Amino acid sequence: MIELSNRLQDLLDATKKLDFLGPLALRLYLVPVFWVAGMNKVSGFDNVVAWFGNPDWGLGLPAPSLMAFLATATEVVGAVLLLFGIATRWICIPLLATMIVAATSVHWDNGWQAVHDSKSPFASEYAGGFEADDAAAAGERLQRAKAILEEHGNYEWLTETGSYVISNSGIEFAATYFVMLLALFFIGGGRFFSADYWIEERFRS
Repeated sequence: MIELSNRLQDLLDATKKLDFLGPLALRLYLVPVFWVAGMNKVSGFDNVVAWFGNPDWGLGLPAPSLMAFLATATEVVGAVLLLFGIATRWICIPLLATMIVAATSVHWDNGWQAVHDSKSPFASEYAGGFEADDAAAAGERLQRAKAILEEHGNYEWLTETGSYVISNSGIEFAATYFVMLLALFFIGGGRFFSADYWIEERFRS
């Protein structure tokens, strides 16, 4: 039994030669996320500034022009740096801060779920009630939308590739990206496929 366990452990240890795949996958997953978010802000920058600064229907942040510029630049530049693996750990810091602001200022009041799912553990009162009230309201909106589509639309065609869902705009996506960035912050851009690796090999041997 011990010999079998050791062999399995040796087999598992052999996969460490491929440890560069983890950070590479994280980086390539996050690149389009931040690129699209940043370019959307670029194309509608005046609206972003207004939303950042307005206390009634926006975030009510101070210096909205500066804050909008910093958020936009962080996402656009961050996407480029993550793509090439340049200053990976450094760019993760402002990107992590951006995710914290997004989660707490934009999505927090909507609970956890980004998309309503009544079967999610966070939609249950047994999970601490964090999502219970929000999920109930989202569920009502979902059922009403389904009823309208079934009555006035071709519901079978609309749902032939998947069930109809409704956005709950919770913190789920921001929290997920935060966790991915946190991992990259500690492990870096990875070997071979990041500029950071070759810079370190050349100048910090």
